[in-house]
Amino acid sequence: MAILVGGMVLVIVARQIDLSVGSLLGFTGMAMALLQAVPPIGEGWPWPLALLVGLALGAGAGLLQGYLIAYLGAPSFIVTMAGLLVFRNAAYLIAQGKTIGPLQDGFLVLGGGLQGSIGPFWSWVVTLLALGYTLGVVWRGRWLRQKHGLSVRPLWMDGLLSLFLVSVFGGFLWVMNSFPHPTTGQGRGIPVPVLVALGVLVFLHWLSQRTRFGRYVYAIGGNPEAALLAGIPVRRVQVLVFGLMGLLAALAGAVQAARLAFVPTGMGTLLELYVIAAAVVGGTSLAGGSGTILGAALGALIMSSLQNGLVLMGVPTEWQNLILGVVLVAAAVWNARFHRRRS
Repeated sequence: MAILVGGMVLVIVARQIDLSVGSLLGFTGMAMALLQAVPPIGEGWPWPLALLVGLALGAGAGLLQGYLIAYLGAPSFIVTMAGLLVFRNAAYLIAQGKTIGPLQDGFLVLGGGLQGSIGPFWSWVVTLLALGYTLGVVWRGRWLRQKHGLSVRPLWMDGLLSLFLVSVFGGFLWVMNSFPHPTTGQGRGIPVPVLVALGVLVFLHWLSQRTRFGRYVYAIGGNPEAALLAGIPVRRVQVLVFGLMGLLAALAGAVQAARLAFVPTGMGTLLELYVIAAAVVGGTSLAGGSGTILGAALGALIMSSLQNGLVLMGVPTEWQNLILGVVLVAAAVWNARFHRRRS
């Protein structure tokens, strides 16, 4: 969900929707599994090559859907709904209704597990580097604002923010190292899929806030006609947004397949609804033009924690869905009222 939600934010900000991400995740995951595990199609294929093929399939499917929407004028709801049906049944057909596996050991690292963590030492290294970079951004931003004569926050507030960041990163590291490895007894450290998700979210945050492409996406979502008159290549940006969404769906499919070690034909079913819900909970407006990657990451964390917590508490499935539905409605109402007050 965390890998997909950032791409979904860009899609929704651009005033579009993508209902096919769950099915595309299942289709690309199944394709990667077939290339690795089933003769004569994939026996002998190394898993990095299978991964690249799956990512290319996902990006190509996203670009195709984007082309149909941007250049042929088809509604994104209809195109991606068709993609939901096509990719889901294509996964069933290419696997002949079978669960495919097991997958290669190197590929399984992407899914975490006993061999899919980086260990306590490298967890310390990664966490300290990330903390140093984050603190550098905070204090360099303060220095740049002072240099150019702009207003800055009080010094005590930036100090309090730095202490908060240290506590968050320290707590994260403590949790990651608190799970002992059954053979060595040491902490497992940060799982690889967590690093993948964080890397994707950081990249998308940079892409949306620091690049011309990101500014174009928000401009299109705010007013497509004005963006077109301003010289922004609206159609090309829309195609690229859907291509990026397809690439992320394939990456999430690889992580999910590696986590399961066997790929069922129903992998990713209804995941698109949870991803859209996470984006809305994180403050993304379905009207377009408004939403952040960091907010969506928080929304994905809330939705995943709520869902997993209900499972661990033994809450029946029907009550789980009911509670998730209530939370989603409450978030949508609050989001609408917030944007109304701000406007």
